[in-house]
Amino acid sequence: MRGLKIPYHVAIIMDGNGRWAQKRNLPRIEGHREGAKSVDDVVETARKIGVKYLTLYAFSKDNWKRPKEEVSALINLLRDYLKKEKERMKKNGIRFNVVGDIKDFPKDVQKQIKEVMEYTKDCEKMTLTLALSYSGKNEIVKAVKKIAQLVKKKKLSPKEICQELLQKLMGLPDVELLIRTSGEMRISDFLLWQISYAELYFTKKLWPDFRGKDLIKAIRWFSKRERRFGMTSEQIKKSEGEKT
Repeated sequence: MRGLKIPYHVAIIMDGNGRWAQKRNLPRIEGHREGAKSVDDVVETARKIGVKYLTLYAFSKDNWKRPKEEVSALINLLRDYLKKEKERMKKNGIRFNVVGDIKDFPKDVQKQIKEVMEYTKDCEKMTLTLALSYSGKNEIVKAVKKIAQLVKKKKLSPKEICQELLQKLMGLPDVELLIRTSGEMRISDFLLWQISYAELYFTKKLWPDFRGKDLIKAIRWFSKRERRFGMTSEQIKKSEGEKT
């Protein structure tokens, strides 16, 4: 799209499903069902405009504390999504990926997740990652433990420990644009390592009302941001001038 600077990695905290339902005197699960429609539209829009990585915060570690009926309904929605979208992801060149502790889910869901990941592993148009039973703090701790094991087994020297190694162990590139819906202005333990230099976009729209056009609006905002990475505006302009 003309004049649009497309972020390489977009991450979204999909918030507001329950409030959307409550405003309409509907069960909370209806908000989640409507939110699934937003997922479809946003994924398709991201793919079409050239986003390479899209990561959606679908279910946090803390979400297991919710009422059992709601958790069960969310797991069923995940089952349906994986079944429904498997072929479409393959057809559209979308590689499916998951971060988080999938072992927390029922065995059949774990199997589904692994099957879809394997089925789409060679797709190169876009990588869609769902954060499931996810915690950013846990992700960092697990990466540190892996490094400790490698050092203990003498497969890694302490001198070789670096930011690039941790990044590799966590598996996702840095986020350029982080979006959170529903008007809340917090990170909620999401991709703590990867968002170190992300542009943070907050919208009052509840997730079920957020669609592809809203993603494009957020990217238009992103396109106007000056990303300095600790440098001055003058240094950035000079660097860009040298490239041209």
